[in-house]
Amino acid sequence: MSRIRLPAAALALLLTSVALPALAQAPGTPVLTQAGDAALALPRAQPAIPAPTRATYPGTIQYQADVTDRDRRIISVRQTIPVAAPGPMTLLYPEFLPGNHADTGPIQLISGVTVTANGQRLEWLRDTIQPHAFHLDIPAGVSAIEVSFQWLTQPDGGPWRVTQTPEIVNLQWEKAILYPAGYASTGITIAPSVRLPEGWGFGVALDTVSNEDGVATFAPVSLYTLVDSPMFAGAHYRRFTLDGDGPSPVHLSLVADKAEQLRPADGLMPKFEALVEQADRLFGARPFDRYEFLVAASNQIGGIGLEHHRSSENTLAPDFFTRGTGSLGSRQLLPHEFVHSWNGKHMRPADELTANYNVPTQNTLLWVYEGLTSYWGEVLAARSGLATTEESLISMAEHAAFYETQPGRQWRSLQDTNNHNLLGYRVPGNWPSWMRTTTDYYDEALLVWLDADTLIREGTEGRRSLDDFAKGFFGRLDGRAEPRGYTFEEVVAALNDVYPHDWSGFLRGRLDAVGPDARAPLDGLARGGYRLAWTDSLTATEKSIQTGWGSSFQYSLGFTLGANNRIVGVRWGSPAYEAGIGPGWDLIAVNDRGPSAEALREAITSAKGTITPINLVIRNGERVRTVPMIWSEGLRYPRLERIEGTPDRLREIMAARRR
Repeated sequence: MSRIRLPAAALALLLTSVALPALAQAPGTPVLTQAGDAALALPRAQPAIPAPTRATYPGTIQYQADVTDRDRRIISVRQTIPVAAPGPMTLLYPEFLPGNHADTGPIQLISGVTVTANGQRLEWLRDTIQPHAFHLDIPAGVSAIEVSFQWLTQPDGGPWRVTQTPEIVNLQWEKAILYPAGYASTGITIAPSVRLPEGWGFGVALDTVSNEDGVATFAPVSLYTLVDSPMFAGAHYRRFTLDGDGPSPVHLSLVADKAEQLRPADGLMPKFEALVEQADRLFGARPFDRYEFLVAASNQIGGIGLEHHRSSENTLAPDFFTRGTGSLGSRQLLPHEFVHSWNGKHMRPADELTANYNVPTQNTLLWVYEGLTSYWGEVLAARSGLATTEESLISMAEHAAFYETQPGRQWRSLQDTNNHNLLGYRVPGNWPSWMRTTTDYYDEALLVWLDADTLIREGTEGRRSLDDFAKGFFGRLDGRAEPRGYTFEEVVAALNDVYPHDWSGFLRGRLDAVGPDARAPLDGLARGGYRLAWTDSLTATEKSIQTGWGSSFQYSLGFTLGANNRIVGVRWGSPAYEAGIGPGWDLIAVNDRGPSAEALREAITSAKGTITPINLVIRNGERVRTVPMIWSEGLRYPRLERIEGTPDRLREIMAARRR
């Protein structure tokens, strides 16, 4: 529903000239009339927020950030903003942040906003409907205003991500900037500089003009490029060259909690070099003039994996580089974010290519933006050696099992999880299997793209694949930074260029499927030569990938045993659900034993093939229940099983590409 803003004069005329009819009221409710006891509440008139135009903002905004207050974790900002004429002006704080797909700008952390001109303080008025907007009235004779404020970054345990520690700072410009309304982000020029603690190094995809006396100064760029170029800086810093021979070099800038965490284990960095090489072979061209992997090896800074056109922000475990390994998810992180340079930044859904950061985004194609990126992220991790093929197959089994048993598709389509994202960015719920999650457009969409890849391979007898789509659709320009929007129709046309098929019907059938007959998109597994199977005994490799196996009973009793034996994540329609168990109950006994995941595993194993009940004693507050559960199928964990006599296309997909 759109909101209509009326000028003050028009609003006054409307209120004085229109008679309000009497409204039928329920007994006991106030009657809202012009003369009644309860006044009719209407928003007060306020300046309109100018819509972005193609005009170029006059002059260059000088921007200075001071990140030296490490103990209090306060980032201080001062901006000098030129103004062309007196009159109304609105400054905006970014609301819809790139890569978040939602209105996540933390305006709550901005304090001390002060505006001066010619040494005199100017009062501002926050918009009463849009709190990210600050209205000003510029006096005559003013050519520039000074704006200062603080970004009160959060310490451990705060509701927002930690972006600053005594050793590391992650400066995200969009969280510490105000910019003039009425202009596109590409039409505003900013000259940024940062005061850093003494001796700190930094990584950023900006051109450094100087780095003297603790102040790093960068060449002027558009607001768009600035927001797309975050900084990682730290007391312990090292930069690695992954590919510096061509015109579009790729580096990895590493900061860490401790100096010894900057020394990578033998054989690790060549895998990241192979990642760059395999991405070149997948896409055929680089859409950037330079690229910086910005990585923090830290458990102090907040976790992140966020894409940008010429860089990415990533955190890994403190010992990730020194050990040379980590969880599969951590090894797939940089491949995923690197792919986003092509899909999500250089090219992105047209409805996400907004004029500035206060125009609402739309997310109808997140299943391409994130889902296709997830697919290629997992593929490139395998092709580069960051993951083994066996690990990748185990990961695919996890995806398949989750969506094969997800009841939420009875009422909600995959497409709706894209559209829902604006209601809350990855907000967890107590019933994820029924609610469906806002990460389904990552992992279920990954299975859709596997389905498409194997369909192309089967239909062309291996002559073509989704790799050809990558080159044709995302690899069009080399070394170009300008973003370009794509539509559903363009995606379909590009797929048809690779392999003629009813791609519109193929995609819409999987995106819009809903109801009791809707099924998970597992056809790609079958065409790839595998089927989803179940086992009660995991290999060591499977345990390392399915890290929650020890406390997860999702595919047997239907819940996970959390901290302090709290029952969480109850699967809708599972045996636990049917027994009346919901999240928040505590397990206090299993049969005649005390509560533990081990006791529960042993009880489920002993009951396999029998009708002997598994007695769970559970408590919620003062209430205690004994719940007998009949489950004869034992422990169940997912595994991919080869279909004999079929091509092993999944291994073909994961194999490194040669020239």
